[in-house]
Amino acid sequence: MKETLKEKEMICIVCPIGCHINVIESNESEDGYEVEGNKCPRGKIYGIKEITSPTRVVSTTVSIENAFLKRLPVKTDNPVPKELIFECMKVINEVVVKAPVKVGDIIIENILDTGVNIVATRSMNEIK
Repeated sequence: MKETLKEKEMICIVCPIGCHINVIESNESEDGYEVEGNKCPRGKIYGIKEITSPTRVVSTTVSIENAFLKRLPVKTDNPVPKELIFECMKVINEVVVKAPVKVGDIIIENILDTGVNIVATRSMNEIK
């Protein structure tokens, strides 16, 4: 008989299908988890990663000076650990950039020593 230690229900967001999956911690599985309900192998990978070390891409804005708009859209170039999102936002909210800025420009390098950069997702020219 299987010994279930921990179980979590979630919806897989890897593809548009949105499988309802159960991730079950198990002593009998090679990787320590069993995933049920996924229609593809990516669902298993997502479920295990989500339960062991969840990450998110952060999309937000920073202040920009000398531009047509007052806010510049930015995002992380890779996911950050979910538990660091609020700390990242504290750092991001302190930033003010000056136009011009191009899409992909690094606004904050290696935020919180995660190896992840905050990059511009829109170009903005300087107002003359």
